[in-house]
Amino acid sequence: MGSLSSPPQFSLPPRENSQNTSSDQYRVYAAFCTRDATPNMSLCNRIDSYDPSSNSWNRVSTIPGIENHVLKGFSMVSIGDSIYVIGGLLRHKMVGRDLDEIIEVDLEVLPSVLRYNVRANVWFKCAPLGTARFDFACTVTGGKIYVAGGQSTLGSARGISSAEVYDPALDEWKPLPNMSTLRYKCVGVTWQGKIHVVGGFAERGGGDRLGPYNMARSSAEVYDTGHAKWELEARMWALDVPPNQIVAVDEKLYSSGDCLKVWKGHIDAYDRKENIWNVVDGSYLDTLSSPTSTSDDATEERVYLTMAPIGTHLYFLAGYRVAGDISRLKSVVHVFDTSANGYGWRSFGPTEEEGEKEMCCHCCVVKQVS
Repeated sequence: MGSLSSPPQFSLPPRENSQNTSSDQYRVYAAFCTRDATPNMSLCNRIDSYDPSSNSWNRVSTIPGIENHVLKGFSMVSIGDSIYVIGGLLRHKMVGRDLDEIIEVDLEVLPSVLRYNVRANVWFKCAPLGTARFDFACTVTGGKIYVAGGQSTLGSARGISSAEVYDPALDEWKPLPNMSTLRYKCVGVTWQGKIHVVGGFAERGGGDRLGPYNMARSSAEVYDTGHAKWELEARMWALDVPPNQIVAVDEKLYSSGDCLKVWKGHIDAYDRKENIWNVVDGSYLDTLSSPTSTSDDATEERVYLTMAPIGTHLYFLAGYRVAGDISRLKSVVHVFDTSANGYGWRSFGPTEEEGEKEMCCHCCVVKQVS
């Protein structure tokens, strides 16, 4: 495990005082793969961790069992001191006839589930999904993992409606009732004690459409674990384009973009009563846009962005391709305080590393156990 970071150049992220959520108790874990392919390169997915208390990245481990390939469209969630890597689409990267062209070939939709214990630095093979899937919704509640929707076959333009739940104590997946919609590239979030599967490319099951096609896409399916049934929430997502991420903080839902524009310049919060997303006061930030200008009038392309909730703060972890001839990646972290009155941003970094990488799924947060 090698450090990727350089010393922080600015002040460190704030330490939170409420509910014992000091930033030094948490690590953010993200999965990456090499952005480009070369004839002699060994492809793999790796796990890196970000330490908010020191503004530093560290290389942690490599996802086992998929050497010389890359995994995309999987989900990564945490329970206790373990990270779960669930499902996904196995791909092979190769160099095209034009050496600047990278070709990705879809190989297989995986049902596999792996668990990584961050304290012991050990991987375990878990019971596989009942249905292989990628680009699906995934969330955790009550110490169990819930998945729904996604795609299960290669070359299909339709999602699936099936859902299932994993009990780590039993190492067992159990089927749940199907959703009323087929959907993929949907987002899963636990909110107000219920599982929410929001947006995605969706349509009504059984050939019965929910009005215009985009109305299904803007809906959500809500699962009540106590009653074991799904309910359709019309127009919960405001756009025809699937959301990028939705996270819950202090009984509120937050979003910052969609699949086409992962950062739209500000943060939105969901108002359940009015069934609308509103701009959060003080959340506008131009520096997360891409491309962005540097002090020497060059431009940098953002290659990844993910959002991690810690306490009342939203951590936005961004990576930029450094302008110039040398292949380098610059990582920058911006933190928004959802409890602030007025402008709530602070920025940290940047740190740099050799080579380029792309993020393969959204991050998860693990509380460090002493």
